[in-house]
Amino acid sequence: MAAERTTQARDSEQAIAAALQRYRVMANVVGVLLILLVVVAVPLKYLAGMPTPVTVLGTSHGWLYFLFFLSAVDLALRAKWSLKGAVAALVAGTVPFLSFVAERTVTRKMRAGERV
Repeated sequence: MAAERTTQARDSEQAIAAALQRYRVMANVVGVLLILLVVVAVPLKYLAGMPTPVTVLGTSHGWLYFLFFLSAVDLALRAKWSLKGAVAALVAGTVPFLSFVAERTVTRKMRAGERV
């Protein structure tokens, strides 16, 4: 019985660690794409009349944000985050530079064993 609980706990810890890694990757990818969209593509569209970069980066960011959303929800459910923490992490992917701050905060808290 105790061995079964230990195995479940280890599997749960491994599942949370894997979910955290997925979240970290997606937070960084979404953050970089959003910065490129805002800093490069939007000025190109309005100052140089080139709408293609906004279309490409905007679409990419949208689809990858969806994957970020799924990875954040997966991690939140596995690690039993508070609703406030989960919503804050999800909103962070929509504000330039904030996804990096949120990713570091989530990673620090998760590694310290704190609830987000």
